Amino acid sequence: MTEEIPYQHKTYHRSKTVTALFLCIIAFAGLMGRLAYLMIFQSEYYTMKARELHERERSIKAARGRIIDANGKILADNKTVCTISVIHNQIADQEEVIAVLCKELGLSEEYVRKRVEKYSAIEKIKSNVDKSIGDAIRAYDLAGVKVDEDYKRYYPFDSLASKVLGFTGGDNQGIIGLEVIYEEYLQGEAGTILTVTDAKGVEVAEAGEERVEPIDGQDLYVSLDMNIQSYATQLALQTMETKEAQSVSILVMNPRNGEILAMANVPEFNLNDPYALPETVDADTVSEEEKQNLLNGIWRNGCINDTYEPGSTFKIITAAAGLEAAVVKPEDTFSCPGYIMVEDRRIRCHKAGGHGAEDFVQGTMNSCNPVFITVGMRLGVERYYSYFKQFGLLDRTGIDLPGEAGTIMHNVENIGPVELATISFGQSFQITPIQLAVTASSIINGGKRVTPHFAVKTADSDGNNSHTFTYPVRENVVSTETSETMRYILEQVVAEGSGRNGAVEGYRVGGKTATSQTLPRGSGRYIASFLGFAPADDPQVLAVAIINDPQGTYYGGQIAAPVVRQLFENILPYLEKIDYNRT
Repeated sequence: MTEEIPYQHKTYHRSKTVTALFLCIIAFAGLMGRLAYLMIFQSEYYTMKARELHERERSIKAARGRIIDANGKILADNKTVCTISVIHNQIADQEEVIAVLCKELGLSEEYVRKRVEKYSAIEKIKSNVDKSIGDAIRAYDLAGVKVDEDYKRYYPFDSLASKVLGFTGGDNQGIIGLEVIYEEYLQGEAGTILTVTDAKGVEVAEAGEERVEPIDGQDLYVSLDMNIQSYATQLALQTMETKEAQSVSILVMNPRNGEILAMANVPEFNLNDPYALPETVDADTVSEEEKQNLLNGIWRNGCINDTYEPGSTFKIITAAAGLEAAVVKPEDTFSCPGYIMVEDRRIRCHKAGGHGAEDFVQGTMNSCNPVFITVGMRLGVERYYSYFKQFGLLDRTGIDLPGEAGTIMHNVENIGPVELATISFGQSFQITPIQLAVTASSIINGGKRVTPHFAVKTADSDGNNSHTFTYPVRENVVSTETSETMRYILEQVVAEGSGRNGAVEGYRVGGKTATSQTLPRGSGRYIASFLGFAPADDPQVLAVAIINDPQGTYYGGQIAAPVVRQLFENILPYLEKIDYNRT
């Protein structure tokens, strides 16, 4: 006998079934809605993600902008090289690939095998490979081996202006010099090569390649003149060899606008092999830290990175401050017995017997220490120090090279009578050669403090200008009267005074000699220097020659002044021919 289910139980089960069916319909509707959302509103996103799983991306280096001198000569260029890479999943014969790459690239089997067998999207084997080798590898037509052309920095003149131009690293980014300062203009933007692969990582030939072309960097045009730089470097090398000097620096600039025409610092280094150590160093016996310290020394630019006691060239600044403050006039008379007493210190003149009676012009021609100590004392500490600030001597010049050193000067409260005396003739403090050149320029050019610089403009590879550089100029550093008087006095120094070895036949040249002792005192090591400019009545070019630790004769007037004379004998006719200015 069948038991009849009560009515209320039937109703309960029917309700339960309807509820389950309703929930299924809701779930299905939700899934359909989600599917519609993903297919309609998120289709682009998931298409992109799916594509990414099957794409291989390789970078294409941009051609770095060239560095071009004042005459259009290319100082830094690019050489086409190749990057060799492998894609593991696409290699058909690993042993053949390993054998070919070892043979053509000169690499060890262990090194190549490790990379060929590595499971990765793409593995770089070697970059900066000569194009002929890259072409040879490409000719094997090996599956999974990629040969991509890119660029390596190349310097046509090897070591010329090495400490100015700088060089690039393996990633083609600037390391030192102009290469790093103007990185944003020179570097360009890399491109890419995209290829599509199947689930196994094998390229789909029908899909082809998708390329995003690189954007080349901008060419940098500079004021550096290769002809002047070459001669300055040759002259510096000759001087270093004949005087057995530690180093020689020659700086040539336009005192009117701050453009630098040459900056030679010998010994230089080969820009195409910048990590090479001197032959006297055994690379196998030095630590990485020692090697880096050696390289940092090799790469240092003495004209801007190093400070030194300027000696008597600084008398240009003392004289200008004295004239500007009206504490001395050209016709003022002095008496030099060969020394001067400052407190309890007997400070001697370089001429032991003294110069006797002399006016201020003659005192400058004689580079007489007692005369300039007297001018410094007339100025007094506070006023003298105020002229250091007015002349910009305590600020960096702002030159467009990295690592410019600042002036090392006593704090004003620490300058006593003896310090005041020694500062007045260029001792007991330190400045850079570029600071001396810029400060002297403002004194002889009518009173304009210019910013020394190399960069003139940038342009694309077709020569279309993209950016012109401008630099600050500060007016009224000295009066036009003081500037005119200083040009006259410094011309007499070369015409008849201590700088006569800097005279150039047929040209009016002004200048000042210096001989300073390196620290510590009594080391027997000296720095000979000469600052010259021409024409003396309207300066168009200024040069500084600094000879560090010469052997034998070490007086600036005897060994540094002739260097600038030889420089001017060669470049003044050349500069006249091109009318001094090409910008």
